[in-house]
Amino acid sequence: MTPFDVGLMMTGVLLVLVVIGVRVAFAAAFTGMVGLILHFSLMQGFERGFFTAIKMAGTIPHSKSVTYALSVLPTFILIGFLAFYAGFTKQLFEAAKRWLGWLPGGMAVGTVFSTAGFAAVSGASVATAAVFARVAIPEMLEAGYSKRLSAAVVAAGGTLASLIPPSAILVIYAILVEQSVGKLLIAGFLPGVFSALVYVGIIVAISVWRGDAPPTRKYTWGERIASVPGTLPIIAVVGIIFCSFFFGLATPTEAGSLGAFVVLCVALINGMKFKQLGQALHETAKLTVMIFTLIWGVLVYVRFLGFAGLPEAFEQFIVSLEMSPWLILIVILLAYAVLGMFMDAIGMLILTLPVVYPAVMALNGGETVSAADSAFGMSGEACAIWFGILVVKMAELCLITPPIGLNCFVVSGVRPDIPVQEVFRGCIPFFIADVLTIAGLLAFPSIITFLPELMG
Repeated sequence: MTPFDVGLMMTGVLLVLVVIGVRVAFAAAFTGMVGLILHFSLMQGFERGFFTAIKMAGTIPHSKSVTYALSVLPTFILIGFLAFYAGFTKQLFEAAKRWLGWLPGGMAVGTVFSTAGFAAVSGASVATAAVFARVAIPEMLEAGYSKRLSAAVVAAGGTLASLIPPSAILVIYAILVEQSVGKLLIAGFLPGVFSALVYVGIIVAISVWRGDAPPTRKYTWGERIASVPGTLPIIAVVGIIFCSFFFGLATPTEAGSLGAFVVLCVALINGMKFKQLGQALHETAKLTVMIFTLIWGVLVYVRFLGFAGLPEAFEQFIVSLEMSPWLILIVILLAYAVLGMFMDAIGMLILTLPVVYPAVMALNGGETVSAADSAFGMSGEACAIWFGILVVKMAELCLITPPIGLNCFVVSGVRPDIPVQEVFRGCIPFFIADVLTIAGLLAFPSIITFLPELMG
């Protein structure tokens, strides 16, 4: 048995474990550990190979958790929970409702923009969906909206947190492929806005066609202006983070820390209690530990993949195909859509990127290729950023598709009166909207690369 054979075998074991419901972190750590033991046993004998594998796997959690780039994750997560427990989400939704409620489906449109605004401080799709299931759904139902549409808007709107900076999943992508965290986060801004606008178009079309999402009452200009001050903390944090990245004034970790400090100060001034502060810190710690555990477990498996030679083999296979690079890329994205039906977004990316990313870069011509000599008409760095946004958008798509569809389950869990089947049915138009968005990002890559290129 060769190391490559061991790699294929353990990859098969990993897929089986994931399908039967074992957590990705533990399934990846187990298969990676067993794979390393088998690999080194083939080379050094079982006893020596066993201890070599154990020592190697044991160094990964520490060596990766002390990476400076990872420190940005807790700060972004903390911003979101502080904003939630301080009540900024209700103020944001109220402002969106007053300014946009006059449109057909206006309250649903306001929900999309308020989820986009909260996404700009939370960076977590599931948290965004959970928060607005509590805030927005009751008001939409009271206004005469159907349960199906109300739940679907919240589930789909929550996915915007995957793109709009600060995005935890984009940070993880940047770390895995060794690209600039700041440029990746800035690159997600325009695609996130584009995706939100496509959602709005779908909502307006549905509301006109079905008539199940009536406009709300018209608010006076005084009432609208009175709602603006409540949105200023979130606007301030978005401005701090965006400007820090774009102008190079601070590292992502520094920007996240400053954003968390601003939200904390405003929250305390507005009367946030220490019990709420403790809850925000507790939730931040729990989510951070979950993400770090996932990273640790998967990186053990990734280390094993490197020894088995699977990434290189897949790269050579992709490059050797006598097909258009664009067609191959579309097939890869479709494969992510299928895989996302059975895995959570972060786990899916962490598991696949060590193999898929080098293949896509080789398909474009390499990481140092110029735009003139590349297959996709962009430099190696631009291709890495473009592919990252596409993959993350595919991960968004998977958050509202069965059987996993995590955002749909979260919304149904918060609102037990709305069956998860109803949420999935309501998300069908938003699935179509996401397909249109991905098509637009494929056809016009500059939507993604424009802002990062301005950064130099």
